[in-house]
Amino acid sequence: MRNAYRYFLSIPTRWKDNDLFGHVNNVEYYSYVDTVITTFLIRVARLDIHRGALVPLCAESRCIFKREIAFPETIAAGLRVVHIGRTSVRYEIGLFRESDEEPAAEAWFVHVFVGREDRLPQPLPTPLRDALQSIAFEQASSQRL
Repeated sequence: MRNAYRYFLSIPTRWKDNDLFGHVNNVEYYSYVDTVITTFLIRVARLDIHRGALVPLCAESRCIFKREIAFPETIAAGLRVVHIGRTSVRYEIGLFRESDEEPAAEAWFVHVFVGREDRLPQPLPTPLRDALQSIAFEQASSQRL
């Protein structure tokens, strides 16, 4: 359900997203997932992706496809945080067609934050942790995708 997500980003599909079968190709869903997370990190968490000391690296991801999406549609990408660790965070993402309450796809994505130079895991600084906490959804941790 849409109301289980705390942050939303509208993402228009593109003509190139469709494959020969007439729907958005599965690899594009991961692009939508990465886009909503990175947009949140830049706009809300104020992560400096070009010069900041921390870099988020994907450690794990998964997507469950439930309904087709096709061009031209605008996707509502919903984001929530279900676990904040010392150096990592686990997000859950719902990709919704415009008028649907149920997601067309559900995903999870784990970031480990590492030093830009040494690539070693680094503790999450308080401002980043606070931003992540602002979209935390406690009940979601018991609802494994």
